[in-house]
Amino acid sequence: MPVLKKIALTITSAALLSGFILSPAVAADKDKSDDKQPKPPSTMSSLGGEQLGKAGTQVNLGAGAPVLPKKLSGRSWIVADAESGDVLAAHNAHWRLPPASTLKMLFADTVLPALQPTQTHTVSESELAGVGEGSSLVGIKEDHTYTVHDLWLGVFLRSGNDAVHVLSEMYGGLPQTVAAMQKHAEELQALDTVVVSPDGYDAPRQVSSAYDLTLIARSGMQKKDFREYAATASADFPGEKKKGKKRESFEIQNTNRLITGDIGVDPYQGIAGVKNGYTTHAGNTFTGVAERNGKVLLVTVMNPSAEESHAVYKEAAHLLDWGFSASGKVTPVGQLVPPKSLDTGISTGGKGAAPAADQGTGGQAKAAHASAASKGSSGVGVALAIIGGLLVVVAAGVFLVNRRWPVPGLGSRPAPEADGPEADGPEADAPEADAPEAKDSGATADAVPAAEPAAPAAEDAGKPADKS
Repeated sequence: MPVLKKIALTITSAALLSGFILSPAVAADKDKSDDKQPKPPSTMSSLGGEQLGKAGTQVNLGAGAPVLPKKLSGRSWIVADAESGDVLAAHNAHWRLPPASTLKMLFADTVLPALQPTQTHTVSESELAGVGEGSSLVGIKEDHTYTVHDLWLGVFLRSGNDAVHVLSEMYGGLPQTVAAMQKHAEELQALDTVVVSPDGYDAPRQVSSAYDLTLIARSGMQKKDFREYAATASADFPGEKKKGKKRESFEIQNTNRLITGDIGVDPYQGIAGVKNGYTTHAGNTFTGVAERNGKVLLVTVMNPSAEESHAVYKEAAHLLDWGFSASGKVTPVGQLVPPKSLDTGISTGGKGAAPAADQGTGGQAKAAHASAASKGSSGVGVALAIIGGLLVVVAAGVFLVNRRWPVPGLGSRPAPEADGPEADGPEADAPEADAPEAKDSGATADAVPAAEPAAPAAEDAGKPADKS
């Protein structure tokens, strides 16, 4: 027995010793891996509130408030009340990161009012020549004619960069469109945003933030046609015209998985859009709006872990669930500010965004465009305005939401009276690719090129399918 005890003690000591030797190495490897992860800049804009300028998670839990969801991996995210503008919780809200196709929300909010939906356009070869390699496409053909309405369906449902380029040419050209988008972003006080490409395709210096994307979505949802396109689950898109035959059409589907669902992702009850995206540099991005029991929330998630399939949708859904449960039980950490042109006479209480070039992005593209800091409004005390129109939501049934927005005039710009797309199903902008990154470093992944008839989105097969 003494001999056996001695052997046992020897084995135990050896095991403990190897544990002591190996543990530091493992820890060092973990630290080394963590060091490679981009870090938020030490200085960020505090537009909307001082807490929003701080790095890390910001939340002020009150009595009975649920704790935030566990294992949130997004580099940046925000949950806000779409009506009051209260930011319920945020994580690196003003971190400037590549936006991918969520930037198409700004494109639509800028260009939609300028083009009549019944207007037709014959596409030239040059208009498609500038579409980035690996882009998501709806399947537009040169020398074929499309209505503006068709093209917007291609933008909202399939995140088609080809449709964005054609609409940009109709608007006056790519440079004019980019300039108009930048000007509109500054009007909305989306001062973290630098526009380089109208479609969100990866480009040097092009950045936005969870805070800005939420402001942009809030502005877009003021417009009836924007809401209707964003709530369209599927539609017929004009196909190729063959000589001597009637032009056929093929079905396109919205690829927002919180609307359509997918393996491992259920349609989110009350979801009403808005936009998702994916590029090599941006990872997955998503901004969504949902209604429950009369409460309307906005959520944005940027660049969550690529290790879990559909992480951007799952984390957005968890944050929405939390937001609906926490509403009225938390003290807001900030506010969504109104556009500059709306003089409410109320100060934000936070610093405006510094020039984009002055802030780092933790390894992400640096912004070179300088946006002047300006005073805005906290939104507190701004009278609620009733904006006409119904928001059509499809998820486990059809829900009609009476839209109420707190900022008078957000939807006051004239918009064309369009025969909006029928919203008979959930809306999904473009599948966020949770699959391997595109080989080309600039490839975006909002939607895979559409065949005629359109093939299922690549994400349906577990492959990347949202190339902004």
